Amino acid sequence: MVKPTIEPPVMKEKLLLFILAVVQFSHILDFMIIMPLGSQFMRIFDISPRQFSLIVSAYAGSAFVMGLFSAMFIDRFDRKQVLFYTYIGFTIGTLACAIAPSYLVFLAARSITGAFGGILGALVLSIIGDTIPLKRRASAMGLVMTAFSVASVIGVPAGIYLAAKFSWRAPFLAVGAIAFVLTFFIFFFMPPLRKHLESGLVQRNPFRVMGNIFGDANQRLALFFTVILMLGHFTIIPFIAPYMQLNIGFSDYQVTYIYLIGGLLTVFLLPFFGRLADRHGHAKVFTIASLFALFSIFAITNLPTVPMALALCATSSFFVVASGRNVPAMTMVTSVVKPESRGSFMSVRASVQEMALALSSLFAGLIITENGDGSLANYQYVGYIAIIMSIVAIAVAWRLKLVDS
Repeated sequence: MVKPTIEPPVMKEKLLLFILAVVQFSHILDFMIIMPLGSQFMRIFDISPRQFSLIVSAYAGSAFVMGLFSAMFIDRFDRKQVLFYTYIGFTIGTLACAIAPSYLVFLAARSITGAFGGILGALVLSIIGDTIPLKRRASAMGLVMTAFSVASVIGVPAGIYLAAKFSWRAPFLAVGAIAFVLTFFIFFFMPPLRKHLESGLVQRNPFRVMGNIFGDANQRLALFFTVILMLGHFTIIPFIAPYMQLNIGFSDYQVTYIYLIGGLLTVFLLPFFGRLADRHGHAKVFTIASLFALFSIFAITNLPTVPMALALCATSSFFVVASGRNVPAMTMVTSVVKPESRGSFMSVRASVQEMALALSSLFAGLIITENGDGSLANYQYVGYIAIIMSIVAIAVAWRLKLVDS
C-alpha cells in the first residue's frame, strides 16, 4: 500500500518550482541556441537552409519517438527518479554536441539530446500538474515558463557571444556544465514525487495506456490542439534570426538584441499572463493573446529592409504574445487528464509536439529559398500558414474540457 503524500509546505513548493524552472532553462537553451547560430552553421558546415532545418528536425524527431516509448511506462515511477535519469541522458547528449567533428556527427548528437530533452518538457509539465491545484496552476506555469525568457535574455546572448568569441562549440559546453551541476540539485533537493501513484489506478499495461489516451475524445482534441498550435508558432521561429541577418542586415552580435529585448519583456509579463488566466479564464486569455500574435507573425514574415529598432519591435511583440498564449494553453493541456495518467499523456503530447515541430521546421525549410544575393525568399508564405493555424487553435481551445481541478 502506497503511503499518502503530505502536501509540501510553501518553501518546498517554491524550491520545486525553481528546480523545474532551471531544468526548463537548460533544455530550452540547448534547443534555442541552434536558431541564432543558423547562419554560422550554414557557413561553417557549408550546408543549405534545408540542411540547417534538418538539425532542428533531428532533435524533434528523436524526441517524438522517445516520448511515445516513455509514455507506456513513465507513470509507474516516482517522477523525481525519472527526471534525474532523463536529465543525465540530456547532459551526455549536450556534451556530445560540443565535441562533434562534422555535420553528420552533430546531427546524431542532436538526436541523442532530443531523445531526452523531449521527455524533460513532459516531465516538468506533469510535475506542475500533479503538485499545483488548477486554481493557481497557470500562475505556477507562468513562473516556470519564464525559463524561456531567462534563456532568451541571458542564455542566448551569452551563447552567441561565446560562439563569436571562441567557437560554436562553446555554448554547448556551457549548457552541458550547467546541466551537470543541476543533476546534483535534483538528486539532493527535489522531494519524492509519488502523488500520482496514490490512487492505485496507474495503468501498467503499455497497450492499454496508449489505448486510454487515443480512445478519449478530449485527450485526442488536446493532442490536435498541440499540433495546430505548433504549426502556428514554430513554422516561423527557426528562420527569424537568419532572416533578420540576411534580409534586414543584423550582424552576428546584433542578433542578441532580438532575444535580449524579447526575453526581458517576457520575464516580467509571463507571470502576469498566468495570473490573468487564473482570474479570467484560460481559453479567454489564450484567445486574446493569439489574436495579437496574428499581427506579430504578419509583421515579422513580411518585414522589408527597415531600421533595427522597428525590426526589434516586431520580434519583441511576437516573443510576448506567442509566449503569453502558451501559458494558458499548457495549463489547459495538463488539465484534460487525471494525475494517474498525466505522465503518459504528457509524454505522448510531447511526442506529438515534437512531430509537429519537426514538420513545421521541415515545411518551412521546403518553402524558404535563397535569393541570388544570399537573402531568404518566401518567408511571407510561411507566415500566412502560421496565421491560419493560429486561428484554428483558437477555435479548438474553447472545446477542451478540463477534468482535473
